[in-house]
Amino acid sequence: MSVDLLTSGDIAIPHPRRRVPLLGDVLGVHVRTPLQDSMRMAAELGPIFERKVLGRRFVLVSDPDIVAELSDESRFRKHLAPAVAALRPIAGDGLFTAFSDEPNWQRAHNLLAPAFTKPAMRSYHEIMTDVAEELTAHLDSSARTPVDVSSAMTKLTLETIGRTGFSFRFDSFDRDRPHPFVEAMVRALGHAQRDVTPMGRFVGRRARARHAADVAYLGEVVDEVIRVRRERPQDGPSDLLEIMLRAQRELDPERVDEVNIRHQVITFLVAGHETTSGALSFALYYLSRHPEALARAQAEVDEVWGAHDRPAFEQVPKLRYVRRVLDESLRLWPTAPAYAREARADTTLLGRHRMSAGDWMLVLIPALHRDPVWGEDADAFDPDRFLSERVRARPAHVYKPFGTGERACIGRQFALHEAVLVLGTLLRRYDLHADPGYRLRVQERLTLMPKGFTLEFTRRADRA
Repeated sequence: MSVDLLTSGDIAIPHPRRRVPLLGDVLGVHVRTPLQDSMRMAAELGPIFERKVLGRRFVLVSDPDIVAELSDESRFRKHLAPAVAALRPIAGDGLFTAFSDEPNWQRAHNLLAPAFTKPAMRSYHEIMTDVAEELTAHLDSSARTPVDVSSAMTKLTLETIGRTGFSFRFDSFDRDRPHPFVEAMVRALGHAQRDVTPMGRFVGRRARARHAADVAYLGEVVDEVIRVRRERPQDGPSDLLEIMLRAQRELDPERVDEVNIRHQVITFLVAGHETTSGALSFALYYLSRHPEALARAQAEVDEVWGAHDRPAFEQVPKLRYVRRVLDESLRLWPTAPAYAREARADTTLLGRHRMSAGDWMLVLIPALHRDPVWGEDADAFDPDRFLSERVRARPAHVYKPFGTGERACIGRQFALHEAVLVLGTLLRRYDLHADPGYRLRVQERLTLMPKGFTLEFTRRADRA
């Protein structure tokens, strides 16, 4: 397909051929799948291209060499892309949505970083295991009935972050429908994402009123979480909320104010369960489609965990193949699929793309993860891509499911431990049976999630 060219700096950057006056590059684009549309454009236009939407310019990149330079913290920093900035009415200056020069970001990061160390992970392990067992009880009650995987994983991850981070129960497995917090969150995220598309101009007054009500409800739930904690101080190990409240009580220099505590709680409740539930759902999808991988993963769990129904903390990271399954699933469908980087000062990328201070580019992670550096079969599912020797043979900065730099996901180790623990628990107990007619459909909101994907979880013959 031929393309028109737009010069940027010293080199021409391609853009889609059919550009509509005023609207820009909107032909062939679907309001519900902008990320997947961009992936198709990358396949046609190459690893750097431009899109214009309603006068707003986006430069999208998936070139490993460009991404490596953008990862240089001395030259670049996080930029709030429009889709992320649209979340500020929901999460304010929380860790994910804060501008890098906002003081609460650095304070909160310094304050909360100890909550994600290895000793902290150890203190969360028993709670994670408890919630995983509630999931299996839920699945046992649904034997021989197709289970919506994304919904089940969302219940699990919301309950996990609620209890580990804030000692708050959502009682997700006691509900026939998702918790109202999840329903309000999904609507609020969808509204925020539509607001930055051409369709955002046609959102009516009623929809905006509903969005305002959803945002207010999210805040009310979080205020209730904080109120309960103030009335019932925690005795055990400090969770995220206790760390922030204690810093206030003790006038810690890194303390954040009351409004920012709300923003941080919303950030962790949303981001802390959305991304992990998607990662688990994609991993289960690929395992259900690859019997040899499923059998290999089950055999590893049987060997490593042995007779233990509740694995010890140290047994989880020993599931190395299960971890590779998760890594490969995140390669193909990183649940947080893009991040933006802006130049700290005037600079040049690869010696040919001039950028002024404040100029930014959007890293299209699924396209980066399908770069030829991954091989000719980059679209295929192969967990052994993450064998140590193959990882060492690849260039740095070609795998970015958790972002990059100082603003990379603070909860990475939390999410990985939780996801491997849950996958191990499910694989030890169940065989997976998918609808053979299902074809993967990816739902886009803030994160990516399989849509309409169901599984029958049947007890393994040797575990019945």
